[in-house]
Amino acid sequence: MTWEIIALLFFAGLSAGFIDAIAGGGGLISVPALLAAGLPPQMALGTNKMQSTWGTLMAVRKYAKAGLVSWPQVRLTVLVTFVFAWLGTWTVTQVSNEVLRKIVPWLLLGIAFYVLLSPGLGKVSKSARLGLVGFAWLMGGVLGFYDGFFGPGTGAFWALACIALLGLELTRATAFTKVVNLTSNIASLLVFVISDRVHYPIAFAMIAGQLIGGRLGASMAIRHGAPFIRVIFITVVFAMVVKLLWDQFA
Repeated sequence: MTWEIIALLFFAGLSAGFIDAIAGGGGLISVPALLAAGLPPQMALGTNKMQSTWGTLMAVRKYAKAGLVSWPQVRLTVLVTFVFAWLGTWTVTQVSNEVLRKIVPWLLLGIAFYVLLSPGLGKVSKSARLGLVGFAWLMGGVLGFYDGFFGPGTGAFWALACIALLGLELTRATAFTKVVNLTSNIASLLVFVISDRVHYPIAFAMIAGQLIGGRLGASMAIRHGAPFIRVIFITVVFAMVVKLLWDQFA
């Protein structure tokens, strides 16, 4: 592995960490970069989970310091998400996820248009439509398993669920999303580490970039709030849709 490739992977980690901290979707940058570096797909996915976990951790730290994370509100969802994400990652090592590859782009496209056509979405807090226990078991189970099993768009699904079901304002919904994303990343990473599917030298180079990117992205989101997050969110979701459809039909 040359120093030029290591440097490019560092900047890929930085860019992915920045995008992940705001709207998710950093894997659009990091996974292709790892594959281009010559890693086999399973090794690329495991290495990506290792480096993205640290960037998400940095983002969670920034959101928590800003007072945007309510730990009593999120703790049960974290527990349920961890269990189901681990199950999802284990399952994907046993079966194919081709059906989700065909369905998910259209779900994401629906979310993007819904957010685009709802300018008031997430601007202010509203009354919750679902209690914390019900939310934890429903969304922690479904999205935890989904993130472990397939993954693309998980952040978008979480953010919309937090706004629609818990009534959170977009900035707090993003903070909640980062916490549960970190949880599912750690659960999935454990499976990849146990099955020896992490390239540690590359992961460490990208982690350095992720820590910088995650800090910068979270700081920008906290400083500029919901309008900024909304623009990045819609842009990233549309980019994910294009990427997933291209992979499917190209």
